Amino acid sequence: MKTIGDHLDKNLDIVFIGFNPSIRSGETGHHYANPNNRFWKILYEAGLTSRKYEAVEDASIVNIGYGLTNIVARPTKAADEITKEEYRVGRESLKSKLEYYRPKIACFVGKGVYQEYSGKRKMDWGVQEEPVIKGIVDFVAPSSSGLVRMKLEEIVQIYHQLADIKNKN
Repeated sequence: MKTIGDHLDKNLDIVFIGFNPSIRSGETGHHYANPNNRFWKILYEAGLTSRKYEAVEDASIVNIGYGLTNIVARPTKAADEITKEEYRVGRESLKSKLEYYRPKIACFVGKGVYQEYSGKRKMDWGVQEEPVIKGIVDFVAPSSSGLVRMKLEEIVQIYHQLADIKNKN
């Protein structure tokens, strides 16, 4: 299985942070490659991209001001396969990456991702009152997984808030 590298650069508008790569992503080497994952569709429908990107284009997203990373690098079938130690190491690594690259917004693709990163248990969708790293907006969005029971339209509305915040900065 391929390791999926981060797509990061300094001062990006938004860095999208997932739990970890899917098995399909591990097989292809591209972020959000599972055909049941709606990440690329959500970005387009929320107005964050001018067209629907394909997973094989994930590296090019840096060119439009976005980055991609995960809290844990190891591909799994489900997030419940991730160990406490992997989360501990991943949390520290992610904080270091965000401090170094300084994106304007850190978008956590799923409440569980933000819970693991921040240690907070309760949060609403959208901008969090107190960011973990001062000067970086923490934004919690629904997971793009096809397993999420929210309607796509509801998810897109939340991501649309992210587009509004990005356009104001």
